[in-house]
Amino acid sequence: MSRILIVDDSPTEIHVLKTMLEKAGHQASAANSAEEGIARAKEDQPDLILMDVVMPGLNGFQATRQLSKDPSTSSIPVLIVTTKDQETDRVWAMRQGAKDYLTKPVREADLLGKIKTALGG
Repeated sequence: MSRILIVDDSPTEIHVLKTMLEKAGHQASAANSAEEGIARAKEDQPDLILMDVVMPGLNGFQATRQLSKDPSTSSIPVLIVTTKDQETDRVWAMRQGAKDYLTKPVREADLLGKIKTALGG
């Protein structure tokens, strides 16, 4: 069982992702902003982070860059989960340190497959 942190400003999206993760046997926690997500990542050291992009304050790209540059969180894989479906967004996400990129609405099989790959499974 992996501990996965969901960073998203949408309570609905958090609920949907959390339900998928818990059904698959993962332990899910959530942060409602990028700033809170960074703080929780440092504190909880989750096995993986699901990061939304469009949020008030810091966006998911900025948060991913901070996490990937910080020695205390750089080993935690970040999967971007967003409505932004442009190839440029995908490329930019990877440049910020993301391990993979999913567009919403996320299909459960895709999400679980990417999580397994990111965790080296």
